[in-house]
Amino acid sequence: MSDHPDHCENDGVRVANMPDGCTIGAFPNSKGKFLHPEPTFVPGEINVDPLESFKAAQKQGWAHFAPLETYTTPPAARLVKRSGIRPGDRVLDVACGTGVVATTAARLGARVTGLDLTPELLERARENSRTAGVEIEWREGDVEKLPFDDAVFDVVISQFGHIFAPRPDLALAEMLRVLKPGGTIAFSTWPPELFIGRMFALVASYMPPPPPGVSPPPQWGDPAVVSKRLGAAVKDIVFDRAMMLVPALSPQHFRSFTERTAGPMVKLVESLAASDPSKLATFRREYDALVAEYFEENLVRQDYLITRATKI
Repeated sequence: MSDHPDHCENDGVRVANMPDGCTIGAFPNSKGKFLHPEPTFVPGEINVDPLESFKAAQKQGWAHFAPLETYTTPPAARLVKRSGIRPGDRVLDVACGTGVVATTAARLGARVTGLDLTPELLERARENSRTAGVEIEWREGDVEKLPFDDAVFDVVISQFGHIFAPRPDLALAEMLRVLKPGGTIAFSTWPPELFIGRMFALVASYMPPPPPGVSPPPQWGDPAVVSKRLGAAVKDIVFDRAMMLVPALSPQHFRSFTERTAGPMVKLVESLAASDPSKLATFRREYDALVAEYFEENLVRQDYLITRATKI
């Protein structure tokens, strides 16, 4: 860290993208490293909480995600089916993104609320629900501070979303708080040992560490960790495996698309292209080699875990 007075720092954590502030990485991997690049600084100094800075960076980072909904739409149907959503159920889709899960549930006749941190994704979600002809309540909000009363939802669901909350215990406590006794909690997550989990680790290996207290998203893909986190609050935990296939003409073609759409990759490439092109070239070779392990017949295989449980 430079001693220049124009640099800003808060307890060793660089401040998030704010007026006269700094930009901080947002996504740690299974080893607790950031998935965003080395921050860039602008003049000024703001005293903000590191975790709030972290969340602000997440909000910005996921703004590019919308094109990926093409591939997350089939998994959305699987998650909705496995959660047992029925007509009339009141459903909360946490970290709903572009609304593929919420819209799928609403088409079954459920009364759905979708919540996300990123306004750009909520706008896309509204467009998707209008196109589908379903009514959904869309809310901008934080899974660690859900703006709902206790025990109001029959089903609380999340597809690859709640895992990015920095404090999993707090996020899970909130999800269970708003769920009725006897209600279903269900979510899809990325195992650390498979492609997306390994991708997180690779990207994060080029990044500085996250703020203290931030847990890595791929831990949510480990059944032992999930069982421990759910603990005595639930019964009848069921784990299932499923697979998402993403079309690509080559590992390089897949990487090129990801660099334009996945928040961590977008920021990483921007940073390395400006600061260290040779390091960017090395990263791209490593990334392509990882993709090649899961690439066959013009498809990239992405296996994931589905968890379902009943609140006691």
